[in-house]
Amino acid sequence: MSERVKEINISQEMRSSFLDYAMSVIVSRALPDVRDGLKPVHRRILYAMHDLGMTADKPYKKSARIVGEVIGKYHPHGDAAVYDTMVRMAQDFNYRYMLVDGHGNFGSIDGDAPAAMRYTEARMSKIAMELLRDINKDTIDYQDNYDGSEKEPVVLPARFPNLLVNGSSGIAVGMATNIPPHQLGEVIDALLELMKDPDITVAELMEIIPGPDFPTGGQIIGRSGIRKAYETGRGSITLRAKVEIEQKANGKETIIVRELPYQVNKAKLIERIAELVREKKIDGITDLRDESDRSGMRIVIEVRKDANANVILNNLYKQTALQTSFGINMLALVNGEPKVLNLKQCLQHYLEHQKTVIRRRTQFELNKAEARAHILEGLRIALDHLDEVINLIRNSATTEIAKEGLMSKFSLTEKQAQAILDMRLQRLTGLEREKIEQEYTDLIQLISHLKEILANEEKVLQIIRDELLEIKEKFNDKRRTEIVNGGLETIDDEDLITRENIVVTLTHNGYIKRLPVSTYRSQRRGGRGIQGMNTNEDDFVEHLLITSTHHIILFFTNKGKVYKAKGYEIPEFGRTAKGIPIVNLLNIEKDEIINTVIPIEEFNEESFLFFTTKKGIAKRSPLSSFANIRNHGLIAIHLHEGDELISVKLTDGKKDIIVGTKNGMLIRFPETDVRSMGRNAAGVKAITLSSDDEVVGMESLEGNEDILIVTRNGYGKRTPSSEYRIQSRGGKGIKTCNITEKNGTVVAVKTVIGDEDLMLMTASGVIIRMAVSDISIMGRNTQGVKLIRLDEDNEHEYVATVAKVPKEEKDHEEEKDDELVNE
Repeated sequence: MSERVKEINISQEMRSSFLDYAMSVIVSRALPDVRDGLKPVHRRILYAMHDLGMTADKPYKKSARIVGEVIGKYHPHGDAAVYDTMVRMAQDFNYRYMLVDGHGNFGSIDGDAPAAMRYTEARMSKIAMELLRDINKDTIDYQDNYDGSEKEPVVLPARFPNLLVNGSSGIAVGMATNIPPHQLGEVIDALLELMKDPDITVAELMEIIPGPDFPTGGQIIGRSGIRKAYETGRGSITLRAKVEIEQKANGKETIIVRELPYQVNKAKLIERIAELVREKKIDGITDLRDESDRSGMRIVIEVRKDANANVILNNLYKQTALQTSFGINMLALVNGEPKVLNLKQCLQHYLEHQKTVIRRRTQFELNKAEARAHILEGLRIALDHLDEVINLIRNSATTEIAKEGLMSKFSLTEKQAQAILDMRLQRLTGLEREKIEQEYTDLIQLISHLKEILANEEKVLQIIRDELLEIKEKFNDKRRTEIVNGGLETIDDEDLITRENIVVTLTHNGYIKRLPVSTYRSQRRGGRGIQGMNTNEDDFVEHLLITSTHHIILFFTNKGKVYKAKGYEIPEFGRTAKGIPIVNLLNIEKDEIINTVIPIEEFNEESFLFFTTKKGIAKRSPLSSFANIRNHGLIAIHLHEGDELISVKLTDGKKDIIVGTKNGMLIRFPETDVRSMGRNAAGVKAITLSSDDEVVGMESLEGNEDILIVTRNGYGKRTPSSEYRIQSRGGKGIKTCNITEKNGTVVAVKTVIGDEDLMLMTASGVIIRMAVSDISIMGRNTQGVKLIRLDEDNEHEYVATVAKVPKEEKDHEEEKDDELVNE
C-alpha cells in the first residue's frame, strides 16, 4: 500500500493542476477561435446538426435530439449548458445573424425562459450552413473527441467572418472576451479592401466599418471608444436606447422607447423605472406601459404637463439601463493561444484561414480530378484495344490473373485495371465512348485550372472575393445601430441647460457667483455706476469675466495650481448678493488665493496657455496638457520662492505678448521668444523689473489693437499698439503711462479694438459699464482721463478689477436713461 502513496509538494501540485484547468477553460471552453468565431460548444452544436442532416432545407427536429447528439459524442458536459447555448444561437435579440433556426418558444427580450428542449424544435439557419460549407472537402483538420471514439472538427471552414459578424463573450480564468457583433456587409467590404490594400490602416477600415451593429439596434454615443477598441483591441462604448419625444395636442409630452441597448432586459428596465418613480427619485412621470407587439418595441412613458421630458429622459439615462456601457475586449484564440487583437488583425487572421481553406479545397478537388483522370486514361486504353482486352479477360481463370494481365500488357496501374474489370458493357457503345472522351477533356482543363489556382495567390484571393460577395448578396441587411457623433461617454445636465452669456465675479475673500450679462447696461464715461455686489468692509471684487454657461472656467492660484469648473456649476445669485465661498465649489487649499480666472471652450491641440508671474517670469505650455485637471487641482507652473502667478492668457502660439507693470512700464515681444514647456517648468524672464515694481497685466496682441491702461484712481487711456516697438523678451520695456499721485499706479493693462464695452469694479463693489470708444486715445507719456468718479472721502475706494465685455445693444429709451444718469 505504501508503494502506491506518492509524496508531492502541495503548492507545486496546486500550481500545476490549476494551470492545467485554466488552460482547459481558455482553450476548450470560454474563448472563440479567431478563424470561425466559435467556441467549442457552438462548433459542436453546428457540426452535430450538420452530421444529423438538420440543414435549413430539411424539417425541424426536436431540440432534445440535437442536445443528446452533442453531449453523447462531442461535449461531455451538462445538457442544460448545451441547450442554453443553442437557445442563444436562435434568439434574434442576442445574435446579429442567428445560426440556429428555432421553432417554438425560445425565450424573449423580457427575460422569459425558453420552453424545455423536449418541446422546442430546431435546425441550422441558412447562414450557419455557410460556416460548414465544403467541410467534407478536406478544408479543415479533425481531432479525437473526448473518448477517442469519434472525430470532431478543430475549426469550421467559415465562409464569412463570424467572429466580427456575431461577436462573442466569455469568461475564462484570468481573462475574458467581449467582442461586439457587426454588420455583415460592412465587414465583407472591409475584407475586400484589405485584400486590395494589405497596408490599409485601422482608421481607413473604420471608414468602412464605422462601429459595432447590435441586433437590438439602439445608439452608440461617440466614436472615441470605438476607435480605441479597433486600434488596441480594448475600449468601452456607450449604448443608448433609441427614443422619441412625442408632443400631444394638450401640450403633454410622451417619451417613446423604440429600441434598447444590447442585452438589456425590457421587463427589468420597466420595473426599474417604476421603482424610481415610486421612490420619488424621478419626478414627473404619470404613466408607464409596454405597448410592444409583433411590429416592434414600444415603451410609453407619459410625462406630467409641467415637467420637462428632456430632463426626465436625461435622468432615465443616468439611473436606468436606457444607457449602458459595453466594454470591448477583442480576445480570441490564435493558433491555440489567447491574444488581444485589433480590427485589422481579426480580418487578417480570417483572411489567412480562408486562403488555407481555398487551397485545401482546391487540392482536394485536384486530387479527385487527377484520380478520375487516371481512371479515364485506363478506360481510354481499354477502348482503344477493346478486342485484346476482352480476349485477355475471357481467357483468364480468375479476376486477379485478368488484373495482372491487363497491368503487364497495357502498362496500367492496379486502379486502372480494376476500373476496366468493373466497367459495364454499356460503356462500350459509341455514345458512352464519346462521354468518356468528353469527361477526360473536361477533367484535363479542370486540373490545369486547379493547378493555376494553387500556383497563383491572386487567383485564391479572387475566389475569396467572389464567394464573400455571393454571401453578401444573399444575407446582407441594413445597419441597425445608429452611431451618434459627439463622443459624450457620459451625459451631463449641461445638455439641458440653456447656453447664455454670464458674468462671473470672485471677491478677494473668495465669494463667487454668476449673473446674466444683461444685468448691467452701458453708461457714459464718468457715470456713477450701479451697485453690482454687496461686500463686507474688508472684501472687494477681484475678478470679473464674461463667459458662457457651457464653457470651462480655469482658476489659477498664486501657488501656481489650476482648478476647473463649468459655467453652469457656479451658482446664480441676484445683482447685489455676494455669492458663495469658492471653497464650496473648488477643493483649494487654505493658503491658496485665486488670482487668475480664464474661460475656455475646449482643450485643443493648437492652443497654448501663456503664464506671467509677479516677478516677470513667463512660460508657454500647450493647452492640451491641462485636459485632465483633477478635483484637487493640478500644478500649472513651478514658482520660485517668493513669486506668485499673476496672469494667464489663451493664445494660438503666434501672437505678440505685452507685459505691463505697476510703475507704468511695458514690454512687447513675440510669443515664440518663449519656447513651449511642460506643466512643471518654471519659465523664463519676460521683463526686467526695478526693485519696487511688479507685473500687473499681460495680454496677447491680435492685430493693430490699442493698449488700454486703467489706473488705481479711476483714470484710463488708449494708446495705439504701433507706439510700442517689438523687443526681445527680458528687457526693461518702455514707458506706457505717466504715473502721478492724481491717477495712481497702473492696475490693468488690456488690448482693445474700440467696439467693446469696459466694466470697472471698485473695491466696494460698484460696477460701471462703458463703451471703450468713449475712452480717449492718447500717447504713451500721458496720465489718461477720468473713467469713473470714486468716493474721494473713502481712501479705501479704488479700481479693483477691469474686464472687457461684448458691446451691448441699446434702444432709444436706454440712451435717454444714460443721458439722465450722466446729468
